[in-house]
Amino acid sequence: MGSVLALSSGPGHQNWPFSTDRPPSRWDAHPAHWDSPPRWERRDGRLPNPGSFHSLHRSCKDVFPQQIEGVKMIINKTLSSFFKISHALHLSAVSPSYYRFHVEHLQSDDYSKDKDAPALIGEMDSSGSLNAHALLHLTERVRARTVFQTQQSQFVTWQFETEYRGNDFTAAVTVANPDVLRESVILVAHFLQSVTSGLVLGGELVYHRGRAEEGGILTLAGQYSRPNWTATLNAGKGGAHASYYHRANKQIQVGVEFEASTRTQETTTSFGYQMELPEANMVFRGMINSRCIIGGVLEKRLTPLPATLIMGAFVNHRGDKLQVGLGVNVG
Repeated sequence: MGSVLALSSGPGHQNWPFSTDRPPSRWDAHPAHWDSPPRWERRDGRLPNPGSFHSLHRSCKDVFPQQIEGVKMIINKTLSSFFKISHALHLSAVSPSYYRFHVEHLQSDDYSKDKDAPALIGEMDSSGSLNAHALLHLTERVRARTVFQTQQSQFVTWQFETEYRGNDFTAAVTVANPDVLRESVILVAHFLQSVTSGLVLGGELVYHRGRAEEGGILTLAGQYSRPNWTATLNAGKGGAHASYYHRANKQIQVGVEFEASTRTQETTTSFGYQMELPEANMVFRGMINSRCIIGGVLEKRLTPLPATLIMGAFVNHRGDKLQVGLGVNVG
């Protein structure tokens, strides 16, 4: 279902990183600029906007290393102030190798605070699969997002999302894969409310209707933030997802995640950390979880060249598996 699965608050790393599925596009999740500025920047005494529902666990997830396997090269090119392209080549012995072409048309409306916010994004790989993504700021408070995804010659995802941000709340509605002939549709509703300057409460309602089945899943969410740490919990019929993020200092950040799924009857606890070494132009991210998986990714900026060297390795001690990856990001 492509991006539709990203709308669910259920566990998302049960089989990560040892999965034969192709890693998602870098824009498959909501762009980071959809998030509000840190809530602690407000000084007017009013309750802040809580941001998007999708970003509740973002601080913790950003600490964990991203999956890397095989050899990967990415070349980025800025053609103008509003147009960017990139080429990605991935050679792998585990998953199918591919070439991916990525293009972005940047946001230019007056409501965007981030001038690099992408408005239109397109992506096609060597298998013929196409992804199209549009993000529009209709007004200062209303944002719209549209996603189309094809798997070779077949449509797999088409979804439309509208988000409204009030002074102290965020409400969003998504319609995914509507099909009149098959009488099927997926509806997702999100709501977040700032209760205090550090406490956010809300929920997610997913409704699915088809010829053979019909049902809904309600997930409640809560987040409590302080200047140096954030605790978040999602719990519902499909499972639970809890995370804790802590910034120890300017160089070190840590995160802990707990995920439980009622469908697979599995639970996973993960610990991740990020260490930045500005003097050496390096960033290291590591992780270990209850499935006996240990991994790490090192990013080294090759100054004065406009390139970043990425080296990573993941070991599954229980399954006796090893994944090693090397990548270069140019531009």
